[in-house]
Amino acid sequence: MDIKEIQNLIKFVAKSGASEVKLEMDDIKITIKTGSESDTTIVHQVPATQIPQVAAAPVVVEASAPVAAQQPAAPDATEDSKYITIKSPIIGTFYRKPSPDKPLFVEVGQTIAEGDVLCIIEAMKLFNEIESEVSGKVVKILVDDSSPVEFDQPLFLVDPS
Repeated sequence: MDIKEIQNLIKFVAKSGASEVKLEMDDIKITIKTGSESDTTIVHQVPATQIPQVAAAPVVVEASAPVAAQQPAAPDATEDSKYITIKSPIIGTFYRKPSPDKPLFVEVGQTIAEGDVLCIIEAMKLFNEIESEVSGKVVKILVDDSSPVEFDQPLFLVDPS
């Protein structure tokens, strides 16, 4: 059974309204459970030469809601078109201060210059200072302090004028 057949099976089960379906064949066992925000499929492939007491590691495939529903609403494009968006260069945890007892790096309304430190992103116990690549005025901070951020996630809006 290939991945396309498994994906078609997941779609069929989701449309059928069943809460759980188990399928066992000679070399594969599939369990599909629905009823939560996402459909979860657990696939166990057992080679014919494998000893029955040794189980293969499960592969979990998640089919979730449409991507548009998961992402936060985008800011009004016409209003923000004149601003430059500063995005996260890495995945990690966003911090607005160098330490809890220190002041914030930048605040809304503050004028920044190229090279100014805007925030810190912690990734794997390393604290990376994120510097501005543009000069201007900080219009909006798009991420809360101590929040996880993804690669290329918008962090700041800067008015370059």
